[in-house]
Amino acid sequence: MKVDQLLTEKQFVDELNDIGEQLYHHKHPFHIRMHEGSLTPGQLRIWVRNRFYYQTILPIKDAIIVSKLPDSENRRQWIRRIIDQDGDGVSSGGIESWIRLGEGMAVARAEMLDVRLLGAVAKDAVDSYVDFCRERSWLEAVAASLTELFAPKLITDRMEVFKRHYAWIQPQALEYFFTRLKQAPRDSEHALRLVLANATNANEQRLVTYALRFKCRLLWRLLDGIEEDCRRETEYI
Repeated sequence: MKVDQLLTEKQFVDELNDIGEQLYHHKHPFHIRMHEGSLTPGQLRIWVRNRFYYQTILPIKDAIIVSKLPDSENRRQWIRRIIDQDGDGVSSGGIESWIRLGEGMAVARAEMLDVRLLGAVAKDAVDSYVDFCRERSWLEAVAASLTELFAPKLITDRMEVFKRHYAWIQPQALEYFFTRLKQAPRDSEHALRLVLANATNANEQRLVTYALRFKCRLLWRLLDGIEEDCRRETEYI
């Protein structure tokens, strides 16, 4: 995109979708092997443990975004994301659901919660997301969340893959994915509305596309770190 060219809404949305098609982590070699059914149980456990750290920072980065949003209506809507992850005293929330996913793969709760077991690359990638939301404008932080536009297809495929290739995972452990299939479209629709309404010049559109590329690269780095940890495991193929 040329920095001096203001795109129409359709052109802008098409560009965001093109970024997702090209850079989203659905094309990462680790995900490809996962969906082919070629990961070992040990590799899946490394994935679920490292990815859990990403889950734990979501309400933190969302709280940062809430503190920056300029109006009460959008703050109220964004707060739902924090509750979705942390729970509300009635429902347990996504963080707890991910712990149960780990337990369904025979990863103990204490192991999931122990950040000392995280790979350095994966941890740095996740921490950079919080830093980005803290240091950048609310528009850029919101734009980084637009990877959720592409999540439902990946989640749907993953649920089918787990049932077909990894039947040893306890079926009740997949609750997190069922829930996200409802939450991700709602959240991404809200974020996209915010971006389209507020990226009103070519420079702001450029910042939005940069933020989305940053987030896609971050998710790749997370999987790169997970692969690096897998290579250190004796059962890595």
